[in-house]
Amino acid sequence: MSKQAFVIVGASLAGAKAAEELRAQGFDGRVVLIGDEPERPYERPPLTKDYLRGESPREKAYVHEQGFYTEQEIELQTGVKVTAIDPGSTRISLADGRELAYDRLLLATGAEPRRISIPGAELDSVYYLRTLEDCDVLRARMATSGRVAVVGAGWIGSEFAASAQMRGLEVTVIDPLALPLERVFGAEIGAFYRDVHRAHNVELLLGEAVESFEGAGAVERVRTATGRTVECDFAVVAVGVTPRSELASAAGLAVENGILVTDGLETTAPGVFAAGDVANAWHPFLSQRIRVEHWANAAEQGAAAARAMLGQPTSYEQIPYFFSDQYDVSMEYTGYAANWERVVFRGRPESGEFIAFWLADDRVLAGMNVNVWDVNEHIQALIRSREQVDRAALLDTGTPLEALLGARSPRG
Repeated sequence: MSKQAFVIVGASLAGAKAAEELRAQGFDGRVVLIGDEPERPYERPPLTKDYLRGESPREKAYVHEQGFYTEQEIELQTGVKVTAIDPGSTRISLADGRELAYDRLLLATGAEPRRISIPGAELDSVYYLRTLEDCDVLRARMATSGRVAVVGAGWIGSEFAASAQMRGLEVTVIDPLALPLERVFGAEIGAFYRDVHRAHNVELLLGEAVESFEGAGAVERVRTATGRTVECDFAVVAVGVTPRSELASAAGLAVENGILVTDGLETTAPGVFAAGDVANAWHPFLSQRIRVEHWANAAEQGAAAARAMLGQPTSYEQIPYFFSDQYDVSMEYTGYAANWERVVFRGRPESGEFIAFWLADDRVLAGMNVNVWDVNEHIQALIRSREQVDRAALLDTGTPLEALLGARSPRG
């Protein structure tokens, strides 16, 4: 009897961690990991931080060392495009004409940058940052250019802007919102990051929509809807991403803001799973669907999907977590706050060391620790407790966070 074949479409962090977990769990069948990029799986955070700035080697960005996949008998196929999946016949089709049969299939296809549709968007030197190749191009441009315009003040735009400024470039960030990251965090944290960028001499054009890119063949300036112009040597567009769910949609799987999956990460097609940026998963603790576009979710959800593929009882309910480094400001965010009543601070934001909490009915929905460490587990415990907290004690830096849970363990 032939061994089972588990196929993973997407040589991403989620895909790589799934393949690793299959072997760690003792699966001895065929594991095929397919990616359309020429690179073996890598992590994306270095692409806006240390690798972009030339402070860390390329090798550090990869999920596993060069020989890992051979040693683990994982068939890594890079530079290979999957053109179709057929849940009915349990086969996938590849651009080179091959077909592969599978017993279980994982879709870890990730997301892609949202393109901007304005005059001049096709000009040379207008870049997006998503892949290692994109990063290599931008590293080279940063080494030879003096001025960059960044369209979008979300995570990618803000982190790129910080890295470019740290490399000595003149940076202008343009965003239609009044504050950076305002849509995610609200006005209080948006104002904090605005002030951080301004303190590092980054020009912020906020509340300004971009109307066009202008230049003779290559971008030379960016024009806003109010008529302002920003001279630049190149531009980086960072206006969000969209999940790469086309394969799933064409195969008849349910898709809505990503591939719909259960808390066990299975799609509407039996035996087909999804994980990472592309998965819109039911979250038991939050009692809603969420799609998370961050490193920790990709790593943990990929491994959880592998266990689900093996038939192990799986219910993915990790509290969302992500981190960001901009200049000398490092933060961790834990939780999920789509709606909240107030944001309160433990410590003073102007000091650069504080914890922010998003509250509803005096219950902690999320927390962000900025240059404050070893508190993440306590924040998670506060979220999971669903208990009302004493607001004065929450904001008192002299009161240990774990004390707010009485005798509860910090792990909840």
